Amino acid sequence: MKRRNGANGATTAAVFGEVLRHHREVAGLTQEELAGKIPCDRSLVARVESGTRVPQRHLVVACDRSLGTGEMFLGLWEKIDWYPCTSHPDWFKRRVEMEAKAVVLREYEADVVPGLLQTEEYARALLSQIFSGRELDERVAARMSRQQCFLKADGPLLILVLDESAIRNVVGNRAVMRDQCEQLLLAGERPNMRVQVAPFDVPLIKPKGPMSLISLPGGEDWVYSESLETGHFINDPAIIARYTRLYDVLRADCPSSSESAALISDAMEGYARDDDMAQEQLQRARCRELHRNSPPYPRLRPRKGQ
Repeated sequence: MKRRNGANGATTAAVFGEVLRHHREVAGLTQEELAGKIPCDRSLVARVESGTRVPQRHLVVACDRSLGTGEMFLGLWEKIDWYPCTSHPDWFKRRVEMEAKAVVLREYEADVVPGLLQTEEYARALLSQIFSGRELDERVAARMSRQQCFLKADGPLLILVLDESAIRNVVGNRAVMRDQCEQLLLAGERPNMRVQVAPFDVPLIKPKGPMSLISLPGGEDWVYSESLETGHFINDPAIIARYTRLYDVLRADCPSSSESAALISDAMEGYARDDDMAQEQLQRARCRELHRNSPPYPRLRPRKGQ
């Protein structure tokens, strides 16, 4: 599926950034001060204002809260087609078309966070293992574009069961994982999304690999799975019934959404602590390097009688 409207997409991103800059300046805030209220890095605010970065929903909500604009930015964000020119691999196009029409999507993922809930940084780190340059940018944009219909107020119901390994396997770095965990927590707060974690220490019967149960209008159901660069679609009623039963039992045996949120929060706090420790160690290393490279000065010794 490919949508063409590239020039308009760039213009709308730039206009959104201009509106954000205007309201920030009216509020008497610098980019750094607004970033502190969100919170995020100042460079992220700068890139959103320049129209070179697509803002995530939680950032937009935080801007409305920090600038006292009600839900103005959120309403504008939901109306913009942030990815007007995207393309997907031929073997994946049918899956994307189904997502756009889905009533309910039930997902199980074993090792990584599924694309529909990935942050842009997580998706980029994951895809950069295979792609680079322009192709990487296009793949990331295509993945982010799939999320738009699920982020609408009346979006399809998305239920995710995530193996704990997906939040423990480090993709990118610990800062990327911290933000990805936060994204999962925010998703679980949405009325049309539920996230549960299958923990390591609980014996559970799980599917052998990632799996999706897709319910379309009119009662049409499909099981979707993937192998290497190939998507498999099954609509055999007996197979659908078997996998639906497996999925429902797994959900019932997993910790609840709120209990799972506690597991995700624990992982997020661990990544934040590790990142702070790494930053502190880096600062110490830089100080030692500066000390080693500084010119030697003779140490002054007190004279006798002083």
